[in-house]
Amino acid sequence: MLEAIIVILVVLWALGFFAVHIGGAFIHLLLLIALVVLVIRLFARPAVVP
Repeated sequence: MLEAIIVILVVLWALGFFAVHIGGAFIHLLLLIALVVLVIRLFARPAVVP
C-alpha cells in the first residue's frame, strides 16, 4: 500500500517537474517525505532467515 503511494507521488512529481510546474515546493516536499518513508521501511524490515 505504502509503496503504491510512493510510486504515485514519484509519477506526479515527474509530471509536474517535466510538464507543468504546479504546486512547486509542495510536490517536492511530498516526494522527499515518500523517499524518507521508503528508506525507513527498507531498513526496518526484519531479516529473512532461510
